[in-house]
Amino acid sequence: MTITRPTWAYTLPAALLLMAPFDILASLAMDIYLPVVPAMPGILSTTPSVIQLTLSLYMVVLGLGQVIFGPISDRIGRRPVLLAGAAIFIVASLGAASSSTAVVFVSFRFLQAIGASAAMVATFATVRDVYANRPEGVVIYGLFSAMLAFVPALGPVAGALIGAYFGWRAIFITLAALALVAMLNAGVRWHETLPSDQDRPRRSVLPIFASPAFWVYTVAFSAGMGTFFTFFSTAPRVLIGQAGYSEIGFSIAFATVALVMVVTTRFAKAFVAKWGIAGCVARGMLLLLCGAALLGVGALSGSPSFVSFIVPMWVACIGIVVTVSVTANGALAQFDDIAGSAVAFYFCVQSLIVGIAGTLAVTILDGDTAWPIVCYATTLAVLVLLGLGLLRSRTPAPASPST
Repeated sequence: MTITRPTWAYTLPAALLLMAPFDILASLAMDIYLPVVPAMPGILSTTPSVIQLTLSLYMVVLGLGQVIFGPISDRIGRRPVLLAGAAIFIVASLGAASSSTAVVFVSFRFLQAIGASAAMVATFATVRDVYANRPEGVVIYGLFSAMLAFVPALGPVAGALIGAYFGWRAIFITLAALALVAMLNAGVRWHETLPSDQDRPRRSVLPIFASPAFWVYTVAFSAGMGTFFTFFSTAPRVLIGQAGYSEIGFSIAFATVALVMVVTTRFAKAFVAKWGIAGCVARGMLLLLCGAALLGVGALSGSPSFVSFIVPMWVACIGIVVTVSVTANGALAQFDDIAGSAVAFYFCVQSLIVGIAGTLAVTILDGDTAWPIVCYATTLAVLVLLGLGLLRSRTPAPASPST
């Protein structure tokens, strides 16, 4: 079945400026709020467990909500889902800012996650619609991942400054203002990208889960992003708690890792042209294994340092970018006619893998060391390499020329 793809008359920087804010805001709504979490039980006259619910509930709804909005975007289009999601996010952020009780605050955080989820799935479905077979798509996926690497580093700093000078409510007002700017820009420039073949048959989503390629490349994405998640979860405890870094020193060291990801993205298009999707993922997994091995050696050698903890993460993060730049195209290649649904399940599954396996690694192993990163990266990378071997064995060999 041939899918009629829409065209966007935007340069790559213009497209990124249009789409990236929605992806960044979904993550920023979690990270920018972290500095005021300890004070919120007293402010709202509730317990710390209720405030913790606003964090875990946001993450769960952000992931599961995409399963709802993906199929909806396949039916009514990306643009209405995106704009509705942005509007919900704005209203919910303002509602959270005006909350005076815990119940109201939790309710608006729930709505905020719904809006972020809708905007995210519409954004990535649009990337799939427009750039599925174009080299720019690799660059966009890589840059999105690199940008998100900065959010956990800069978001809490921004939240602490805003909260200190203007109060905790200003944090949510800031989120609403940023989302409003992004929505107004999208309202003018974001054209519908849902393929125009309205008479095409609509497939069930079940073939997505029966696709070996979907699972292999989704787990590969989970390997990359989960490695960064475990790094983000352990880095403050390792560098500040064990190595004695100041908060500024930690931020600078963390920023070098994100910078490596940004620089690597510059070469992502050349990598996929040379190695292809499977080749990029295989090399990405090998780099993850190399980074994990170096981290393991550093952990065994004594006290953590920049050389033993950060430099190995440079190696791992090159592998992360090489991997996540192509995994969406590998996982979703067979599902262009239900791209919204496929994108939704792709992100939902990886969120569950990263959230569960990554959290278990940090919880069960010593979170004050590099071992959670080592174990997570090694386990997932080996699984992906085995999966790539399975995919290769299932690929029919080229037919020999007839004589």
